[in-house]
Amino acid sequence: MPARGPSTEYHPELDGIPCDAAGNFLAPNTPPHVSDTTQSHDPLAAYAPYYSRPEFELADFFFRKEQILAGRLNELLELWAATLPPDQDPPFVNADDLYNSIDSIPLGDVPWQSFTVHYTGERPDAGEAPSWMTEGYQVWFHCPREVLRQQLGNPDFAHEMDYAPKRTFNKANKRVYQDFMSSNWAWKQADIIAKDPDTHGATFCPVILGSDKMTVSVATGQNKYYPLYLSNGLVSNTVRRAQRNAVSVVAFLAIPKTERDAEHSAEFRKFRRQLFHASLKHILDVLRPGMDKPEIIRFGDGYYRKVIYRLGPYIADYPEQALLACIVQGWCPRCTAHSSDLDGDKTATRRSQEHTETARTTFDQKTLWDDYGIVGDLEPFTMTFSRADIHELLSPNLLHQVVKGAFKDHLVSWVEDYLVETHGKAEAEAIMADIDRRIALVPSFPGLRRFPQGRRFKQWTGDDSKALMKVWLPAIVGHVPPQMVRAISAFMDFCYLVRRSSLDEDTLAAIDEALERFHKEREIFRTSGVRPDGFSLPRQHALTHYRHLIQEFGAPNGLCSSITESKHIKAVKEPWRRLSRYKAIGQVLLINQRLDKLATARVDFTVRGLLDGPCTRAWLLHDESSGMSTSPEPVRAIQDDDDKDAEDVDGSNILGEVVLAKCRARGYPSQLGELASYIGVPNLPSLIQFFLFDQLNEDPAISSADVPLERCPIPPARVSVYPSAVATFYAPSDLSDVGGMRRERIRSVRSWKGGAARRDCAFVEDIDAPGFRGLRVVRVLHFLSFKHSGTEYPCALVNWFTSLEDQPCPDTGMWTVTPDLDEDGERELSILHIDCFLRSAHLIPVPAAGERIPRRLRHSDSLDVFDTFYVNKYADHHAHEIAW
Repeated sequence: MPARGPSTEYHPELDGIPCDAAGNFLAPNTPPHVSDTTQSHDPLAAYAPYYSRPEFELADFFFRKEQILAGRLNELLELWAATLPPDQDPPFVNADDLYNSIDSIPLGDVPWQSFTVHYTGERPDAGEAPSWMTEGYQVWFHCPREVLRQQLGNPDFAHEMDYAPKRTFNKANKRVYQDFMSSNWAWKQADIIAKDPDTHGATFCPVILGSDKMTVSVATGQNKYYPLYLSNGLVSNTVRRAQRNAVSVVAFLAIPKTERDAEHSAEFRKFRRQLFHASLKHILDVLRPGMDKPEIIRFGDGYYRKVIYRLGPYIADYPEQALLACIVQGWCPRCTAHSSDLDGDKTATRRSQEHTETARTTFDQKTLWDDYGIVGDLEPFTMTFSRADIHELLSPNLLHQVVKGAFKDHLVSWVEDYLVETHGKAEAEAIMADIDRRIALVPSFPGLRRFPQGRRFKQWTGDDSKALMKVWLPAIVGHVPPQMVRAISAFMDFCYLVRRSSLDEDTLAAIDEALERFHKEREIFRTSGVRPDGFSLPRQHALTHYRHLIQEFGAPNGLCSSITESKHIKAVKEPWRRLSRYKAIGQVLLINQRLDKLATARVDFTVRGLLDGPCTRAWLLHDESSGMSTSPEPVRAIQDDDDKDAEDVDGSNILGEVVLAKCRARGYPSQLGELASYIGVPNLPSLIQFFLFDQLNEDPAISSADVPLERCPIPPARVSVYPSAVATFYAPSDLSDVGGMRRERIRSVRSWKGGAARRDCAFVEDIDAPGFRGLRVVRVLHFLSFKHSGTEYPCALVNWFTSLEDQPCPDTGMWTVTPDLDEDGERELSILHIDCFLRSAHLIPVPAAGERIPRRLRHSDSLDVFDTFYVNKYADHHAHEIAW
C-alpha cells in the first residue's frame, strides 16, 4: 500500500456523540451547554467562598504549596495581625479559619465513606482465637462513580481526552500505539458493547486501577498504608503521567495484622487475600449499573455524553499481580508457563478466568497449586464484573519489571556476582571501585543525576535505578566479557524502546529484535556460573509479553507504577509529615479531601479567567467599589532560571528551537581583540570572518575553507559572551508537559556552582540523513553574539568531534567519537550559528584497554583528558531515539 499522511479512524458506534442533559444527541456544531454554577455574575461571589484572588492564593499557598503546620500558621497569622491597624485583620484569623474556608469550597467534594470487614469463617474449637479472627477491618473509600464524574468533567482535560477508541496510522500507513484509547483492547471492548444498539453514540470509559502497599516510617516499618488509585482511559498518557488530578486516591484498603505465631498460617494468608478482593468488589460495585446502561455525564468541554464503563487495566507490581490473579508466587499471571521454565515452556498459553474455572472443577487444590500455579480456594474480584478478566487486565510495569526488576535486581547484581566468581572478593572490590570512579567521572548533563561516589548507595529507589541506567553500561566495558556487555546493551535498548510514548509497528519489531538479542547474549551469565539454573524469573519473563501488551493497552509509560508511586508522595507521604500520629488515617483522609477541593477550585477559576497573570500588587488593581480584581495591561515577566538544567514546558509541538540566554556573561571584555586575548583564542577574529563568509555566501559550492582571509568580511568590533543557550524540543517520552515539549540549558561557563568550568556538548545538524548519521557533536567553548551590517548573529565557538566508525560499537551499541585536531595537533576551533544546534549531547570517556581511572581525576576534566568518547544514547529517551 502506498505511503500517505498520518490518519486516525474512530470507532463507528461508540463514538462519543455530544447530547443534552436528557440524553438526546445534538446536531453537529451545536455549542456546549453553559453551566450556571461555574459562571457567577455577582462580582463578590466570583472567588467564593473567598472574597478575592489573593485570599484564595494565600489559602492554596499555606495549605498545598508550603504545607505549614497549624501551630506555625497560627503564629504567622498573629504576627501578621500585629502589623495591621486595630480595625483590620489578616485574611484568616487562624488555622481553623483557613481550614474552614477550604472545607466550604463547593467544588470537588466527594465525601469519604467506610465499611468494616469481619472474618466469618470457622474458629478454633479449643483455645483462644487469634486476634485477626475477632477484629474488624475498616476500609475508607470515595465513591468511584463520583470520582470518575469529576475526572471526566475536569475542564483541564477537555482537550487531552479521546471520546472514542481510535486506530492511528503514521505516514507509512503503519499502526501507531500511543494513548490508551489507541489500543486494541479499547476497540475490541467497544465492539462488544456496541452489540447493544442502545449504547451507540456513547463514550466508552475504561476504569484504570492501581494499588501498592507503602511504608511512611522507614525507621519502624509500622506505619503502612494501602492506597487504591483510580484513573480513566480517556485522558492522554501525558496527562496521567503529569499527575494533573487524572489519578485519584479512591480508597485506603485495610492491612490486617496478627500475632507473630499466627502471621504465617494458611488461614491468615487466605483471609488477607479474601479481604483484598472483597474490598475491591464492594468499592467498585457502584459502577455495575453503568456497565450495562449508559449514564449521562457532563464533560470538561461543556458537552454532555452518554458513558458506559468497563474495568480496564490494573497497575501493580509482581507480588500484587500474583494476589490479583490468584496465582502462586513464581508463576506468570498472564500465561500458563511452568514456574520452573517460564521462558522455555513451549506448551504455555494465555491464562483466562475460563481456563482457571475449568481447572478448578477438574483438579484438587494441591494439583492446582503445584502444576498450574493457581490458588484454588480464591476468586478474583473481577469474576462478577461484566467482561472483566483479571489475567487480561494486568498492565505492563516498567518500573518494577524492567527498571527495578530486570536491571537493578538482576543485571547489576549478576555483574557483581560475576566479578567475585571470576576474580575473587578482593580483586572484585578493586574492579568495582574502578567502575564507581568511571561512573563518578561522567560529565554533567541537563537533567542527569551525578554519582560522585559511584553507585554505592544502600537503599535503591526507582529514581536511583533510572539514573544509574543512563551511565552504567560504559563503566563496565573492559571489566566483563564482550558478550555480557552485548547482553546488557540489548536489554537497555529494549528498555528504552518500550518506554517511548509512541510506538509503531517498526518499533515493535525493534523491541522483538532487542529481546531476542538479550535472550541470546544473557546465556553468558549461565555459562559463567552466575546463573547455573537459568532464568526462570517472573519479572524478566514479563518482558516477553510486552509486544502484546503494547498492542492491547498502548504505550506502557501511561500505565506504569511510577505513576502511582509518584501519587504516594502527595496522597500519603506529604500529609504524614504534617499530621499528629493520633488516628492518623482520619487526618490523611481530610488532607486529601482539602487538596482535592483546592485543585478543583483552581481549575474552575482558571477556566473563568480569574487567575490570569501573576497575583502581585503590580498586576492586580483592586476596585473597592465592586470588590473585583481588574487587570491592567500585562507587564511580561519572563523568568530566565539559570539554575535549571532541564524542565517540562507548556506549549505546542515544534521540531526544535535554540536561543541564547537572556543575560550576558559577566567579566568578559566586549572588544573583539581584548576578548580573543582574554579567552586564549588569538585567531578568534579570523574565525568570525570565515563564519561571516559562510553566512553571507550565496554559492553553496564555495566554503570559507576554500577562500583566503582577505576575501572574508571585516570582523565586528564588539562581541558579547553568553553563559548558556536554551534548547526547546519535542520529547514526549521524557519528563514533559502534556504537549510533549521539553526545555534544557546548554551551558558554557568558566565556573559552575563555584567549581571548575563547565563546557557542555551538543548535537548539531550536518547532513540530510536519519538519526545520528545526519548529526555531528560539538563542544561549546563560548556562546557569542555580534552584529554585522545590522544583523544579529547568535553563535558559538566550538570544538568538533568526528565518529571513529561508520556504525555504532558492536558491543555497547553506542557511537564513538574523537575530537578533530588541526595541523598543530590541537583541537580544531570554529564558529557555528546557533540555528545549527539541535540539543545537548552527552559524551562519556572511553578509557584505554586495561586502564584504571586515577583517584584524583575530576568529572570536570574528563572531556579534556580523554581522546575517545561514547555518545551516550541512554542520557534520555530523546537521545536514544536520535542515536537508535
